Amino acid sequence: MQTMKLELGIIPINDIQFGPESKVENGTIYVNADELKALILEDEAIKSVELDIARPGESVRIMPVKDVIEPRVKVEGPGALFPGVISKVATVGSGRTNVLRGSAVVTTGKIVGFQEGIIDMSGEGAKYTPFSQTNNLVVVCEPVDGLAKHAHEQAVRFAGLKAADYVGKLAKDIVAEEVETYETVSVKEGIEKYPNLPRVAYVLMLQSQGLMHDTYVYGVDMKQSLPTILNPTEIMDGAILSGNCVSACDKNTTYHHLNNPVIKDLFAQHGKTLNFVGVIITNENVYLADKMRSSDWTSKLCKWLDLDGAIVSQEGFGNPDTDLIMNCKKIEEQGVKTVIITDEYAGRDGASQSLADADAAANAVVTGGNANEVIHLGPMDKVIGYPEVADIIAGGFDGSLQKDGSIVAELQVITGATNEMGFNKLSAR
Repeated sequence: MQTMKLELGIIPINDIQFGPESKVENGTIYVNADELKALILEDEAIKSVELDIARPGESVRIMPVKDVIEPRVKVEGPGALFPGVISKVATVGSGRTNVLRGSAVVTTGKIVGFQEGIIDMSGEGAKYTPFSQTNNLVVVCEPVDGLAKHAHEQAVRFAGLKAADYVGKLAKDIVAEEVETYETVSVKEGIEKYPNLPRVAYVLMLQSQGLMHDTYVYGVDMKQSLPTILNPTEIMDGAILSGNCVSACDKNTTYHHLNNPVIKDLFAQHGKTLNFVGVIITNENVYLADKMRSSDWTSKLCKWLDLDGAIVSQEGFGNPDTDLIMNCKKIEEQGVKTVIITDEYAGRDGASQSLADADAAANAVVTGGNANEVIHLGPMDKVIGYPEVADIIAGGFDGSLQKDGSIVAELQVITGATNEMGFNKLSAR
């Protein structure tokens, strides 16, 4: 771990509009739709693209949601947005990055997998997703005929990243209203500077369970990597992005990675109640041998960093519960106190076992809510995307879509509803 200092220049955004010139002015993003569409259509895998806008409080539903990305731009320092993917590989996490706070790029279109989500900008569903509070530029992509699913996912993922990069660059020369500063020191300096504070790290589990369950770190699919250490500011500066189609409620979108609340909360306590040492990233695996290998490495890194405590967050449910509990158990066995963050699939009545795996070592647990809870989403005046997928997305069922356009489904269908970074409003005691 090296010393790194990142400044986030916050530019508040109150609206998005289409106009003849793309620019950011007086809190409004103006987008030349033809220009942005031409950029996205450079990808031969995309047959057509449409752009739309969804604002907080509007009677608008977006579905099926694939990813959400916050527009940003590197102003000073090394690297650029999403290194190894849409910019050259360079270590990010230092210098200054401008953030168009209050805005997001949301990708949608024909369904790729069944685990895609819903964002409602008003009504009951809006209470459960943070993206009902952002001004959303919606990119609706249609792939060319006969495109394989993994290629379809990739095309839409790149379209969203290109759009976010395009919008973010509009703010390169704008003076931020506020600057947030995050700084870490090397392991040796941290021990010398905070000798009496407990040493705490964040173990960030990244979804990597097979095809279309991908998370990218500097452009590398995490399933191809062993657990390793990142500086927390690298994650805040775009080193990790989402490429997976897991259940919408607990999927970590790219927006979640950029704004990881566990990292922000640990920074808030850094040098006061604890010494925030860094982030250990680890993957979630399909086969038992891979789960054992990764959890061994994760716990070994915790010991190597001489930690007193670790916070472990999960992505997904079911099979990854095994990875979560393995990590927890092995980290505890190293003498490191561990807290896990998860959510629950406890049945519609909440009476079933919450996790697919358990251990007595998991005695400090934060939950993001029960994803099986049934909710009623009222009809909207406008739907961006394809409402008929309500019957087939994870959490929906045959008959979920009602004749009046309302949807009856499990909370699982709402993007970010039970997020396992705690980027949501639900929990339990």
